[in-house]
Amino acid sequence: MSAYRLLAAAALATALTTGAAQAQKDELVIGISQFPQGFHPNIASHVALSLIHGMTRRPFTVYDAQWNLICQLCTTLPTREAGTIRDWTTPDGKPGLAVDYTIQDGATWGDETPVTTADVQFTWEIGRNETSGVNNQELYRRMEKIESRDARSFTIFWNKRTCQAEAINDFEIVPAHLERAAASDPAAYRTGNAYDSDPTQPGLYFGPYRITRVEPGATVVLEPNPTWWGAKPFFTKITFRTIENTAALEANLLSGEIDYIAGEDGISLDQALAFEKRHGDRFDVVFKPGLFYEHIDLMLDNPILADVRVRRALLHAIDRGAISSRLFEGKQPVADTSVHPLDSVHVDDVRKYAFDPGQARTLLDAAGWTDMRDGIRHNAAGEPLRIEIMTTAGNRVRELVEQVIQSNLREVGVDLRIRNQPARVLFGQTIRQREFTGMAMFAWFSSPQNVPRTTLHSSMIPNAENSWSGQNYPGYRSAVMDEAIDRVEVECSAADQTRHWTTIQQTYAEDLPALPLYFRANAFIMPKWLHGVTPTGHQYPSTLWVENWTAK
Repeated sequence: MSAYRLLAAAALATALTTGAAQAQKDELVIGISQFPQGFHPNIASHVALSLIHGMTRRPFTVYDAQWNLICQLCTTLPTREAGTIRDWTTPDGKPGLAVDYTIQDGATWGDETPVTTADVQFTWEIGRNETSGVNNQELYRRMEKIESRDARSFTIFWNKRTCQAEAINDFEIVPAHLERAAASDPAAYRTGNAYDSDPTQPGLYFGPYRITRVEPGATVVLEPNPTWWGAKPFFTKITFRTIENTAALEANLLSGEIDYIAGEDGISLDQALAFEKRHGDRFDVVFKPGLFYEHIDLMLDNPILADVRVRRALLHAIDRGAISSRLFEGKQPVADTSVHPLDSVHVDDVRKYAFDPGQARTLLDAAGWTDMRDGIRHNAAGEPLRIEIMTTAGNRVRELVEQVIQSNLREVGVDLRIRNQPARVLFGQTIRQREFTGMAMFAWFSSPQNVPRTTLHSSMIPNAENSWSGQNYPGYRSAVMDEAIDRVEVECSAADQTRHWTTIQQTYAEDLPALPLYFRANAFIMPKWLHGVTPTGHQYPSTLWVENWTAK
């Protein structure tokens, strides 16, 4: 009876709010499952933030929905043929490159200050400071210098001859006129920058929209940026509303509290499949497979997980095939490495781990976990084989997958303890500062042919000394992996690329710094009246083309 009343109330609310939505289509409310852990484009790293920045900023270069590299903030992609990519020799005699860019005419910060090469120079300077907390410091270390030819044109001098020197997707500039004072103390910049202390300042943004209101943990409101140089966006207000419980996110869509669930950060595939069957007449549900890798990072500083035999045993013990077929109707295939089969650099010739509890038991025996007590393995010192797993609290499918994994591992004598946290805590501190003790389940989004330097190179392990920059959260160290990553970036022939990508993927599958689970397909759930949303299938979000979105 009570359930029926709740459903009836929801149906009534839906009928009322649907009429309101049809009458007022110039505003859009987007539901997401996680709140950004900061707003600085070079310090925070989170899919929810990328959705917002897709509307408030533009990268110099980016991959589009067809997976082609294009210019957004720049005018034309540099090429050798045009003379805008040239060989250059570093001061110490090493081969480098000089690459020219020009900023789009009319690009202006929201406070009417033009976007200029002064912003480019400032961003480079703060990015090179190891105490600033900027994520991808390797990018800035490789930029030996930047020379401004005029207010809109500049040259980046790279200290290596890389294969994709024209792609500067991660070079996210910030406004020198607003941030220079905060950056005078680089060590305090992580918390003292304007993006986090005053995110509604108009001058922080130069996209079609700017942030006008923030309710921490709940809501981010965007309104059109009057200084935007491109096509005028359709919506007069766009609100991102965070609802961490994915069941509640779906309920809010049905009640009309939100209009659209973002595929990049919304509900799980199993929910979406069920939703389409029940409500496909009212909503468009688009399933987009892509470069979204669900996995479990392993804390390799933990002596239990430092043993590769244990890591291999864990993967053999998890029935990933059943997870894929029973929860996702096969739409989210089992992963063998972090590189998706859709990616042109994917290699199939890698070590694979079939569901094999017998092999898992053999490996655990060999690793010294032979003493069984009450169904749990212990080593010779009497220590239990106990591991903790964490993921985003309220994400129903991840919590369900955790329970499957917990049951699978119990069958081979592993005591897996679940301790989840809200996304803002898990990503804001626990994973970033490597405070998880065992396993952390989450997803990486990547671009096509994305070299995994920040996640797998030993120089990218976050620590207090480097202000927690880098994304090698397991603490993985491999000379073979380091060399392959270093070489794949600079040895560009087809044969070299194949060889190095093969080494990267085979080494990953052998060493298992993380446990591959499956490749995700994201579900975009849109009202019938929303048009122009084009999922990309990679880390650069559909919101980068928000000016094409309309309501009809």
